[in-house]
Amino acid sequence: MAKKVAFLQGNEAAAHGAIYAGCKFFGGYPITPSTEVAEVMSAELPKVGGKFIQMEDEIGAMAAVIGASLTGVKVLTATSGPGLSLKQENIGYACITEVPCVIIDVMRGGPSTGMPTGPSQSDIMCAKWGTHGDHATIALMPASVQECFEMTVKAFNLAEKYRVPVFVMPDEIVGHMRERIEFPEPGELEVIDRAAPTVPPEQYKPYDTQFGDVPPLAAFGSDYRFHVTGLNKMADGFPTTKASIVQAEEERQVRKVEANKNEIMEWEEFMCDDADVIVVAFGSTSRSARFAVNEARKEGIKAGLFRLKTFWPFPEERLLELSKKVKAFITPEMSLGMCNGVVKGCIEGNAPVLGIYHVDGEPVNPGEILSKIKEVK
Repeated sequence: MAKKVAFLQGNEAAAHGAIYAGCKFFGGYPITPSTEVAEVMSAELPKVGGKFIQMEDEIGAMAAVIGASLTGVKVLTATSGPGLSLKQENIGYACITEVPCVIIDVMRGGPSTGMPTGPSQSDIMCAKWGTHGDHATIALMPASVQECFEMTVKAFNLAEKYRVPVFVMPDEIVGHMRERIEFPEPGELEVIDRAAPTVPPEQYKPYDTQFGDVPPLAAFGSDYRFHVTGLNKMADGFPTTKASIVQAEEERQVRKVEANKNEIMEWEEFMCDDADVIVVAFGSTSRSARFAVNEARKEGIKAGLFRLKTFWPFPEERLLELSKKVKAFITPEMSLGMCNGVVKGCIEGNAPVLGIYHVDGEPVNPGEILSKIKEVK
């Protein structure tokens, strides 16, 4: 039997991916260029018994999804640019309280209001360091409409499995482009639900590490009662300033992602085996890069593409390994060198890292990348 197909925007596909993953709550505030996510969720959630709420602002929207997640349901919010900045305080709250949630951030020009309708890829550091304090970060980078669907499903799985906020970060081009998408059948893609407590309510502690680095999470409104606070906490959720407990808790919250990064990280290597120069790219820019690599190969230049599907955690070890056998890396990006700096930081100076930077609202075109590849040759 043929699969259901549609011609959708990336934003629309991401919303359908959320429904597939079992999302039952959306709290958001409309902002260009992410608003289509909210529009689709407002129409689709009632059909599956879910709830949609438009809050008074992005701060309230992030608070709403945290509260809804604590009742035991899967939650989503979507935003762009200044909206992401406003969500950051409550994203930090979700980190320290270990509340699963998915944040779709459709990247636009900035800082501040910037270029609301122009594409950007300059939120990657905001995903990692936007909120204060030490915390783990997971950020996924779709490059197609199909991936907007599939990576949103994966984001829910990771959020539920590791009790963390997870970002899905299409740039505006990916969010608004239209492509053919095949809808997977129910059960075709893995769908993970958070682990439930196995102890009776009177024995439950929300941060009990005897169950590992990711303790089970009970639902508010059930027979389980527990305390949630943005302060550093003990196993029972109540605040503490005891140094040894605070240190261990902070380290555990980072470790639960870092220790499993090989399971979380995804990337694609295209013609990298014998490459002299490797283009490191993500999102819509990786599509230009693939075209440029193919053109370079036609001219006898050994070029390859390393496409980041997961930006955080970053695949440092693999790039370090590749850096020992290439002449140079090239990072085309719609920012002023954010990806370039990360690549430089992990390859220990083994190869030069050349950049192509756009913050003018225009995509990086294949010709620019091909020219830079030829410079290396």
